Amino acid sequence: MNPRRKYRLWIALTVLGGLVVTVALILYALRANIDLFYTPGEILYGKNETQHMPEPGQRLRVGGMVLPGSVARDAKTLRVSFSIYDAQGVVDVTYEGILPDLFREGQGVVVQGELTPGNRILAREVLAKHDENYTPPEVARAMNENHRRLPGNGEDTRS
Repeated sequence: MNPRRKYRLWIALTVLGGLVVTVALILYALRANIDLFYTPGEILYGKNETQHMPEPGQRLRVGGMVLPGSVARDAKTLRVSFSIYDAQGVVDVTYEGILPDLFREGQGVVVQGELTPGNRILAREVLAKHDENYTPPEVARAMNENHRRLPGNGEDTRS
């Protein structure tokens, strides 16, 4: 092989290798920041389309309504336990930190955290609905489909 071709081949392979490493690093970084959105019913029974159920240890976001009467605060720490629900199920959440001012029972919330064994969410962040006129599209869709009735009593929760 002539030296000029050898040099060009070496340059091409180096650029290609650098591109592969760059793409791999980007995909790895994005993978670490993806939190899939679920409703409580989807955590318990799987996604409607695929029946895919989240696994313990998976990072996720869960949107639902705070179940009235479920909020329990630890008097000595900032630990708060509560349940969120939709028409298909109820999931327990544990959070340690200061809750948003708009957090209350019967209010829509999105919690970001990790699924633990027993379908319990260990939340690292709690987001409360801040304006009745704005809801993220995926949360609005899930609320319209799933938040029609309280589990157990059949009352319509939408106004």
